[in-house]
Amino acid sequence: MAKDDAAGPGRAQQIGSAGVLGALAGAALAAHRGPRAALTGALSGAAGLAVVDTVARARQRPGEIPALWSRIIASGAVAAPLGWAADRFARVGPVPVATAAGAAAGALGLRPQKVLFGPVAGAAIGLGLRAGARQRRVPGAVAAAAAVAGYRVASALVFRDPQLSLLAERVSPQEVPFVVPLASQTRYVGTGYVKALAQVLGGRYTPDVADIGIVASLDELAGPSFDPAGIDPLVREFYEHTTRFALDIVPQWRMWVRPGYLLYRTAVARPLGQANVPMSQREAQHGVRSRIDTITGRPDGAPTVRGWIRSYAGTGEPIYVGIYTTYRHEGRGYVSVGFPLPQASFTATLVPSARREAGKNRQGLVLDSRSDLDQPGHYLTYIDPQTAELTTMAVRGFAERLDVYVQDGDLRAEHAFWVFGFPFLVLHYRMHRKPSPGRPAGT
Repeated sequence: MAKDDAAGPGRAQQIGSAGVLGALAGAALAAHRGPRAALTGALSGAAGLAVVDTVARARQRPGEIPALWSRIIASGAVAAPLGWAADRFARVGPVPVATAAGAAAGALGLRPQKVLFGPVAGAAIGLGLRAGARQRRVPGAVAAAAAVAGYRVASALVFRDPQLSLLAERVSPQEVPFVVPLASQTRYVGTGYVKALAQVLGGRYTPDVADIGIVASLDELAGPSFDPAGIDPLVREFYEHTTRFALDIVPQWRMWVRPGYLLYRTAVARPLGQANVPMSQREAQHGVRSRIDTITGRPDGAPTVRGWIRSYAGTGEPIYVGIYTTYRHEGRGYVSVGFPLPQASFTATLVPSARREAGKNRQGLVLDSRSDLDQPGHYLTYIDPQTAELTTMAVRGFAERLDVYVQDGDLRAEHAFWVFGFPFLVLHYRMHRKPSPGRPAGT
């Protein structure tokens, strides 16, 4: 599904971005030798990384992402300025800098083996640099760049299966129906995202809509393996009238993922205002506020945009900002949830099935990204701001399952996540009806 026509201005922008990154890396790597060397390093780095990017993309085939060697060089270039900053302000030496750089690179690898391998590889590289330098001081920029590049080379040799694969390049949204093509126009998503999106789409924005669901009707999900008629009425009510319910959440993290998630949350989730899951039950006990904002009346006649926004009740800090959609493909219904990112979207497309329980006539609902079908999965999509064309990658190894059911008259849900087959998080939900106006809770 890739298009071969290259966009000239976009290509020039890519080369320019690579040049800027190379200049920063070159200046950081040479800064310990003085201002003149730093300037020379910046010029050399800009030229070098621009050439690397040009060659890699020239050799890139349709349906492929840029070559691994070019991505390794780029990641080393990203690490160099951060190592320089650590060296300048913390002055901790090459081993701690390399260990931290390796740990960060490993955490971004997601899978448990990479999370553990990252700091080990970084420490080994840092020790090697210190031993090889003898009495000379190893700059932090060199330690960080070497640790990240060395870790990624070793990781590529040890972990052979790819984490990302390019599915489509510069295509229209109609060609990738499993993607929710809605991005954030700013670096911060936050709870005001749907309002800002309404200005972009030209529709009518309505905040905190009463008595609305994340889907219009479960009947839209009917298919050969799913009959909505058998679903418990309370489960159906939750999906079709989500705002009638309040949510309690208890996160259950696996211990091995906590350090990596803490780094991600501090460096990415909170500054981004997206995917900021509670770290502990104590944090979740402060309460979760749930609302659905909508966009209707768009000039193109598109369906209602439903943005389910969950935030911490005490602070208003966003937890999730998700755009919920349904669509049909080859006689089946699917749920696609788009999590907007700056100029991009992370989409989870899930296939429905009934939660069969012995002795019960009515069933719960399971939404699962794991399937032999070609639609379900997780997708990271860049959205071109000028053309609105999409470049989509499949995120391999990531999986989730949402199980909503009724137990002893209470509505419950378990939202489980895996990475490369390893479970790392389960969100336990309890949903209860909000009291109606003029009616006390519990009646």
